[in-house]
Amino acid sequence: MAMTLRTDSVLEEALDALVEREGLSRQEIVRRAVLERYERSGHADRVTEAGERLADRWGDVLERLGTV
Repeated sequence: MAMTLRTDSVLEEALDALVEREGLSRQEIVRRAVLERYERSGHADRVTEAGERLADRWGDVLERLGTV
């Protein structure tokens, strides 16, 4: 699937620097950035859900430990 990406001078400069530094195409730089952001956002959601589950399970114990 084709896509047009509109850029500004700041993004152009960053892309050019990354292409030079990493030796990858502009398309690959953008592709990796999007996938990395996607993976990180999913990870944050999973951490939040796990924290909520643990707080439900161990909240009373943590409460008691905090008052000692």
